[in-house]
Amino acid sequence: MKNLVLTLTLALATLSVSAQTVEELKKELGDKKSQIGKLQGEANALQSKIDAFPGWKFGAFGTIGANFSGFNNWYSNAVVNSSSANVGITINGFANLDREKFFWRNSGNINLGWVKLDDKDDATDDAGFNATTDVFTLTSLYGYKLSKKLAVSTLAEYRTTFLENFNDPGYLDFGVGITWTPMPELVVVVHPLNYNFVFSDGDSSYDSSLGAKIVADYNKTIGKFKFRSNLSAFQSYKSSDLSNWTWVNSLGFNVWKGIGVGLESGLRGNKQEAFNTLGSSTGLLEDTKNELQSYWLLGLSYGF
Repeated sequence: MKNLVLTLTLALATLSVSAQTVEELKKELGDKKSQIGKLQGEANALQSKIDAFPGWKFGAFGTIGANFSGFNNWYSNAVVNSSSANVGITINGFANLDREKFFWRNSGNINLGWVKLDDKDDATDDAGFNATTDVFTLTSLYGYKLSKKLAVSTLAEYRTTFLENFNDPGYLDFGVGITWTPMPELVVVVHPLNYNFVFSDGDSSYDSSLGAKIVADYNKTIGKFKFRSNLSAFQSYKSSDLSNWTWVNSLGFNVWKGIGVGLESGLRGNKQEAFNTLGSSTGLLEDTKNELQSYWLLGLSYGF
């Protein structure tokens, strides 16, 4: 009996010491986390000061999405013996220079996608990859500062496809006007004097025209999130049928050492593209049904 009491006493004492040790460790862990949070806040504040200094700033992030599948004697599928794949890549980059009297902002976006469907029972089908999404855009904006937020500016923007029919069509906007920068992350361009050059080959029917150009570009990094939204619109003075707009949104979430999850989506309205692709019932541009164009890509992302 005496030995049993002694054993129980030692066991309770051990549990008490262990509980006390765990509580102490938890408290120490909490203190360390508080210190990390404080240091991270100080680091973010220092980074903000660094970002505020004038000079060249560079950055880029992209997304890769892919899926592959194969079927053998899968009778519920439309093609019972087949293999398929989808691959997509997006890249967003910028190079910006900020000086006391002027700025020069340059950016680029590329979005490429491929798809394939191989019918193993059809020796004549196309078993290779075919291009789907195909977007390529370069923008250069120069501004002479009138104040901290307003500048007289000139913009050159080029848009086309990259994989197929390069520069057919190709769009080059060149104009002058005002740039408003209400905050470091947001740039709004309003150019009432802009010419939209459209390049095309063969039987394509595209018209260039004079009009107004409006661009809004927003870039923001919050912790592990990186976001970009770009709206580019051209309003033709000759005819609204010659107007066009594109809105692209990109989101990247950093999980580990720049690797994370990325999402990009795009919307576009362009009646001339719709006419040259689908035509119209009367053969006239003004009678073309201008459907909303869209794309999206979700996959792994990498930022640097």
